[in-house]
Amino acid sequence: MERADDRTGTGDHAVAGLLAQEAGDLLLAVRDDGLAAGWDQWRLQDEGDRRAHDHLVARLAELRPDDAVLSEEGGDDGARLGAERTWIVDPLDGTRDFGRPGSVEWAVHVALVVGGWPVAAAVALPASGALFGTGTSPVGRPSERDRPVVVTSRSQWGEAEQVASAIGGVVRSFGSAGVKAMAVVSGRADVYVHPSGLYEWDACAPAGVAAAAGFDVAGIDGSRLEFNKPRPVVPGLVVSRPEYTERVLGALRW
Repeated sequence: MERADDRTGTGDHAVAGLLAQEAGDLLLAVRDDGLAAGWDQWRLQDEGDRRAHDHLVARLAELRPDDAVLSEEGGDDGARLGAERTWIVDPLDGTRDFGRPGSVEWAVHVALVVGGWPVAAAVALPASGALFGTGTSPVGRPSERDRPVVVTSRSQWGEAEQVASAIGGVVRSFGSAGVKAMAVVSGRADVYVHPSGLYEWDACAPAGVAAAAGFDVAGIDGSRLEFNKPRPVVPGLVVSRPEYTERVLGALRW
């Protein structure tokens, strides 16, 4: 159910985008200030995680005070399980990359889950200046290239290579689930494969944005994803252009 803010008329889609943008701007400032002050990588990561989390939680308390929140950086008392509406957020997806000067491979995830699925979501890529949200991200067309591109994590290659072989593609690897999923949404890639379990805050907003933009989204086993579960983990993640999905899932079951 879409809910508008009584004071501003802001709907849930806009709230997701607004908060992802705000947290992203905050993180850019934290990184600039921290690097100028000579913080080491660990302090930079910790400060980014904490400050972005605090900002998102405070803003949700202001704009959506009756909703539950599940954040990677917060505690979980289980109250969200009885809530009609739960915001699932990753204040800083790709924390290690955030700590690397010049890196663009990190993101902010904000999603509202109702009935097990993200009905409003946004993914901000602050270092790239990009914001993707439900209802605003069209299916990107791939640039002219000879072979489709399959993206995956740096540490996980086998399944992505199987998929690439099945569709005649090539594999690329880089950080942040949000960055990889939005590479597919923007048309820079064609398939994203994460073959192992993911926490819901890693997958929820990217899945919501990609599905709303017309892409196929599933678990690594082809299952429909469900969010706000007692154990907040999903069985991997596949984001695929529809014309490749059948071959992608076939390769993963092989």
